[in-house]
Amino acid sequence: MHAPAGSCGRLEVITGPMFSGKSEELMRRVRRARIAGVEALVISHSLDTRAELSAVTSHIGVTVPAVPVGDVASLAEAARAEDVDLVAIDEAQFFGPDLVPAVEKLLSRGIDVIVEGLCVTFDGDPFEPLPTFMALAEDVTKLTAVCTVCGRDAVFHERIAAAPAGSATDIDASHIGGLDSYVARCREHFGHGTATEP
Repeated sequence: MHAPAGSCGRLEVITGPMFSGKSEELMRRVRRARIAGVEALVISHSLDTRAELSAVTSHIGVTVPAVPVGDVASLAEAARAEDVDLVAIDEAQFFGPDLVPAVEKLLSRGIDVIVEGLCVTFDGDPFEPLPTFMALAEDVTKLTAVCTVCGRDAVFHERIAAAPAGSATDIDASHIGGLDSYVARCREHFGHGTATEP
């Protein structure tokens, strides 16, 4: 079910803080696309070793098979190697700003792309490349989590363990974690100290 010759693909973004259901939403869209006969390739970052490397796994344990890659060049190579209509990219923030031109190339080939990831760092700054993708996309879904202090919508997440040296955008395995390392926060309760739970 390929796009008509000469047409560009469509860019969709799924974003929000940790624990907002981003991966579940990505998987839901991939499952629906496959039911409709769309050939979909799911890409994950090889830094994400929380569960099986060859699958996207949500915090609640739902999985979908994925191709793990470590950089943008490997992502582009994986997409070239497959005859696909849709490329779905999990945890896009780990690929950095170089992902933007790679996605633009996929779109120019008529391939639809779903980009999913964090748009904000654990210290509250914009987390590229998601803000750029949000500006360029045909469709943006921004999800919220639940603040673990008051229960309101949370648009932030923050560390509850001491952070290693470096900035919140220096990508390494310490940026991947669950309830033992991060918590969701509303605007009011964000930034009230990240070393321990209040």
